Amino acid sequence: METNQEELRTRLRSGDADAFGTLFDDCARSVYNHGFRLTGNWSTAEDIVSLTFLEAWRLRDRIEAEGGSVRPWLLGLATNVARNTRRATRRHAAAVARLPRAEAERDFADEVAGRLDDASQLALVQTALSRLRRSEREVLALCVWSGLGYAAAAEALGVPVGTVRSRLSRARTKLANAMEPPARAGQLRVSRAPAAGPIEEGNR
Repeated sequence: METNQEELRTRLRSGDADAFGTLFDDCARSVYNHGFRLTGNWSTAEDIVSLTFLEAWRLRDRIEAEGGSVRPWLLGLATNVARNTRRATRRHAAAVARLPRAEAERDFADEVAGRLDDASQLALVQTALSRLRRSEREVLALCVWSGLGYAAAAEALGVPVGTVRSRLSRARTKLANAMEPPARAGQLRVSRAPAAGPIEEGNR
């Protein structure tokens, strides 16, 4: 049964716990996938889900009374949570880097991963994504992977539609260039889609 979005918005604004349960059921997977696409880490994506719905509860009075799906607004919250999470991770990494280093032991994991085609493809994709600006990655995650239209992505990010279009165009161009390395003998042909991705979402 399809959820009446305006009724859901009213109930969310009033702090209806059942309405938030419905919102979680409808959108948790989207938030989880979006978090993974922004951070590349499954564990962090789980944290982003929890923090996003906590933020949604805290900011429920900011939900517009009228409109369509609340999903763009929720993904906008998830984007902000991911930004804060990345900043916290960088601070933690910097603190750890200042600690005395333990004697390094040989790690065979890289040798094993190097023999796996999927790992090689994923590494190439992650390298390509790392070359994008944060704003470009966010638009790519919303429009391409989460399936939002330009207007919905603009709503999620709080920017004009034209900005979404230009950022997405730049992101696609950069990715296309990064995913086409110089041909070498025996080199794998890499798909433009991530080799290991998030959970598939149903049609919305």
